[in-house]
Order: sequence, then C-alpha cells, then structure tokens
Amino acid sequence: MGSAKNCNEILKRGLMSAKILVIFLHGIGASGSQLLPLASSWRSTLPDARFATPNAPYLRSQGHQWFSVEGNPLSPDRIRTVRGAFDALINGILKTEGFQEAHHRVAFVGVSQGAIIALDGIASGRWQIGALVSFAGLLPPQPVSSDSKSTPILLVHGQNDRSIPAATSTSAAMQLRIAGFKVELDIEPGVGHTISQTGARRALAFLQKSLA
Repeated sequence: MGSAKNCNEILKRGLMSAKILVIFLHGIGASGSQLLPLASSWRSTLPDARFATPNAPYLRSQGHQWFSVEGNPLSPDRIRTVRGAFDALINGILKTEGFQEAHHRVAFVGVSQGAIIALDGIASGRWQIGALVSFAGLLPPQPVSSDSKSTPILLVHGQNDRSIPAATSTSAAMQLRIAGFKVELDIEPGVGHTISQTGARRALAFLQKSLA
C-alpha cells in the first residue's frame, strides 16, 4: 500500500502560500503522472493553485488502483474497506501543502475509478471540500449523507462511454440533488470514456467559479 510519499507528484508553483489545492485522482491501472499534462494546462488559469497528482494506494499488475475490481467492484463493503487508505493519502497531501484547516479551498478532480472514490468521500459525508469534479464516474450504491452538501459537484460524462455508461452520472446527479447538493451535469455527445478538451475547459471554469 502507498503512503504520503505518493505526494512526490505535487506540482509546486514556487509560491510561499497557495490559495487553493487541486488534487487529481487517476483511473484504474494508471498513475498520477498521467494527469500531469492536464494539471499543467490549468496552471495559467489558476495561478494561485497548487496541484497534486498522487498515485492510488494499491498496486495492480500495471499501474495503481483505488480499490480492487475483482468480483463485485462496487460492493459497499469493498468501498468501505479502502476508505481509510484514501483518507490517509488525502490527509498526507493536505498536511504537506498546509491545507489541514482549509478544506473549503481544496478540490478533488477524479477520473473513472478516481471519480468513484472521490464521490464516495463526499457522499459518505467524510469530506467537506470546496469543489468536486467527476469525469466518467459513478456514485457507489449507498445512502447519501447530506453532511457534505456544501460541496458543489460537477459531473462530466461522455454519452458514448462504453466502460461506465453516462446514465450513471445522470443517476448520481439525481441522488445528490435529493440529498441537498448543488450539482451540475454535463453529458457530452460523441465522447467516450475519456476527458475531452471541452470537458476539461468546463471543469476549469467550474473550479474558478466554485473556489473563487
């Protein structure tokens, strides 16, 4: 299992004190470094931000994962068993970056499995942060707590996604809104299981608005 050493993928802006922290959460079988280009492309628009691109805490034969996909990957028990590792990783990043007392200035940007674990963190009420962006994710089957309803959420999903159907984000938006969350949903025509340029721009504008 990984540790706070995963934070060595943090992009430093050379600032003594950043105003916001954006934590990218990669998909299964990937690594944090694969999201560095996206983080770098956002630096000029978010000049007072720092960006962290950690590796998920569990190894696969290739890359890393936030939770195992053997059997039923969305079993509530499966998700619950990895919450401690996820929370420890995030807390390590917040400590390194000096955001332990400033969760309202932190954003999660998750992709696929990274989006699933991020949504679980918010929907379970464990994390109250400044914003969450989910690309091609879904909400794990569980009751949704309203404890984190102050966190604005953007769900971006390709209509042609064959890995995680876009309907899962539509369903997640409905469940979260019922629990009192402010949710924006963007289903992108012609887009598959990926982050499109349009989706990336949409997410960047959302973070600017939510963390201003």
